[in-house]
Amino acid sequence: MVKVATIVGGAAGTLALMAVIMVFFWFFKSCKSFSNRASETGSSDPSALTEWNRGVGPSSSAGPSLYGPQGAREFMLEELEQATKQFAESSLIGYGSFGLVYKGLLRDVVVAIKRHPGIPRPEFVAGVMYLSEIQHRNLVTLLGYCQEGGSQMLVYEYLPNGSMCNHLYGNGSLNKIDSLHDTMALPFRVFVSADTGREAPTRLEFKERLSIALGAARGLCHLHGLKPPLIHKNFKTGNVLVDENFIAKVADAGVSMLLEKIEEASPSYTSSVNVFRDPEVEVLGSFTETSDVYSFGAFLLELITGQDEAMHINYMGSNESLIQWVQSRLSCNDFVDHRLVGSFTMAGIKDMIKLALKCMSFPGERRPDMNTVSIELERIRENEMEMTTVKGEGTAKIALGSELFASK
Repeated sequence: MVKVATIVGGAAGTLALMAVIMVFFWFFKSCKSFSNRASETGSSDPSALTEWNRGVGPSSSAGPSLYGPQGAREFMLEELEQATKQFAESSLIGYGSFGLVYKGLLRDVVVAIKRHPGIPRPEFVAGVMYLSEIQHRNLVTLLGYCQEGGSQMLVYEYLPNGSMCNHLYGNGSLNKIDSLHDTMALPFRVFVSADTGREAPTRLEFKERLSIALGAARGLCHLHGLKPPLIHKNFKTGNVLVDENFIAKVADAGVSMLLEKIEEASPSYTSSVNVFRDPEVEVLGSFTETSDVYSFGAFLLELITGQDEAMHINYMGSNESLIQWVQSRLSCNDFVDHRLVGSFTMAGIKDMIKLALKCMSFPGERRPDMNTVSIELERIRENEMEMTTVKGEGTAKIALGSELFASK
């Protein structure tokens, strides 16, 4: 009898041990799965912002969490006034399509608050709730909203390194290439002139610019992959923000749609020059995914030149006019950012310029979709990493006579 009891007791102990092991394995696997999911679609800074989103931040015990049961949190005007010091001029950091943008400290978290004049509307709340559910690592997170004091306000995560405009444009001499072509294999040559020595903005190497371009492309790709697709309609360099690790995030996703819902008048297309807007929009009267692709191509050109192309590009409604513009810049030794010298290969810069031209080609149906663009950018970046980091083949000097495009 004692022997039987011993056997039964041993079996029970073994089963208990196996149960503990299985629970531990399940818990570890679940944590790993959650971590992978968060790193792919969540914020690149999971510290304060993530804790706040879960409602366990410094003030969570004293008030409601950031997100309500339906999505973004509704903030009170008093909270936002306190966060921005009564919307003081010292808190003003910019102006965008939705209005003035303020930097604020809200419950110990730095946020960006966009303020648009308007009365409370249910369409606004519905639009915010929808947009707040769109989460991706390469999209700026919408945290909440407010409809008080004659204003409609959007509260976003704050990215400390601002927009790419801050890191590309400046008073530095942005010296370039003097001959180029599109994908038709026309003969072109490359030349980079001497630096004037004037102060330049952030020096981002070619690989870093490729990574930023890839991040922005993935953000747009996510929007276009929604059912139905969400078209940005206002993609530009100023709407590509970078965090403390220079991870790119697309800003103002869905804001154009939101404005269309809350404004009395139907969306208007101004006649002012906007180099990022697809010329076909003016002809067709509507935006499509290919419109965003065109805008992304203009963004790629700014990453290559390091300049605000709004100051240079005239209206381009055909492949011929685009090629002529590029040729004119090349003939003036004014195309590739001189700060890129030594950080790229000829094959890499050529492929990126070709991709930009493909994104801006006419008609729009010839343009690649954003998934194809993302794949191509990843290929270019991987090749650059291998050639410049592993093999050390970065171009230290681009001499007149070097061919940029050649027949294959």
